Amino acid sequence: MTTRASHVIATPRRTLHRVWGAGAEWVGNAAVVWSLLYGLLGVYWMTGGTGFPFGPANDPRAAAESILGGVRADSAAPVVAVLGLAGAAVAMALTRSVGRSAGRGGGHANRLAVRALLAFAWTAAVALLMVIPDRRVLIAVAYAPVFLVGAPFGWPPVSFLTVVPWPVINQVILMVGGFLWAATAVVSGRHAIGACGYCGRTGAGAGLTTSAAAARWGRWAVAIAVTIPLLYTTTRLAWAFGIPLGISDEFLREGQRIGMWKAGAALAAVDITGVILTLGLVQRWGEVFPRWMLGLSGRRVPPALAIVPASVVTVLVTSAGLHAVWDFLQHGFPPDGWATTGPGLLWPAWGVALGAATLAYHYRRRGACRHCGRGQHLHAGRRS
Repeated sequence: MTTRASHVIATPRRTLHRVWGAGAEWVGNAAVVWSLLYGLLGVYWMTGGTGFPFGPANDPRAAAESILGGVRADSAAPVVAVLGLAGAAVAMALTRSVGRSAGRGGGHANRLAVRALLAFAWTAAVALLMVIPDRRVLIAVAYAPVFLVGAPFGWPPVSFLTVVPWPVINQVILMVGGFLWAATAVVSGRHAIGACGYCGRTGAGAGLTTSAAAARWGRWAVAIAVTIPLLYTTTRLAWAFGIPLGISDEFLREGQRIGMWKAGAALAAVDITGVILTLGLVQRWGEVFPRWMLGLSGRRVPPALAIVPASVVTVLVTSAGLHAVWDFLQHGFPPDGWATTGPGLLWPAWGVALGAATLAYHYRRRGACRHCGRGQHLHAGRRS
């Protein structure tokens, strides 16, 4: 193996890699702080504090949108407090123990304890990212560029805070915690199996994670990830042009009267932009900035510039899709027509495909690990 001296140069970027690669310390500590603060919020709400973000008394749209629409502060706030404070203890235990002992052949009882802690971490991540947030988070993110572009023209004629009230902001906070818990689980799990905490490599055969293999299955994932959102786009553009695709004539006229389809067309434009960016996960311009981008032409696209937003959208569309499926199973298609909710039933598949495409892009773009040195022979053979 190559000497590690070349990986310990005191630059900020490499220092960050060393901090990440050393274990779950920084993500684990961040999960500790987040869980502790949210647990203390639960204590505050439990003692009568204002701003409890769940339930019909505090979220007028909770019954129609949220899986927690029926909860009350007096019964749910203690649960928030207990889970938050317990989560802080679990994150601290993972941070302190996994990297030190589990990856070094700890005893059977220790391995079982680590598995239990990891199960808690993954359960927390899934709940905070996929289950508790509802489709309003995706709507808020999708409308953000619409409001930004339309602000100078006074459109849309409503405040952004109307679209993003405190209960939705709270869901964004929960998703931040979910990402921290997912990162903690990933890094801790890597140490538990003796893999590098930064890159996840173990030194064994790479299989589907090689650049060539990821390029093959990544193309299929991208094909699915661009097809599904176009079904949504097609319906919204059809309504904007006065075509009642999948809806009743009465609902079409009502939307025309109140200007609903203008907003739908704007969301369709955002959707098309997302489709184009998704194609970048398998295109050359997704790795090197194209010529028309003055000042950046020919430069390497930082992988995080694609991976971070694609990962966020993966979570958002999957969560929104799961809630669309849950709503459909309860109520079926609404009387206004199947197309109002039909495309959303495919969003869980969209999220899985986009997540796979993003992972394939990561495998194609990653080079040698600056912490463990694994992958260096592959990186040396790739063209820059």
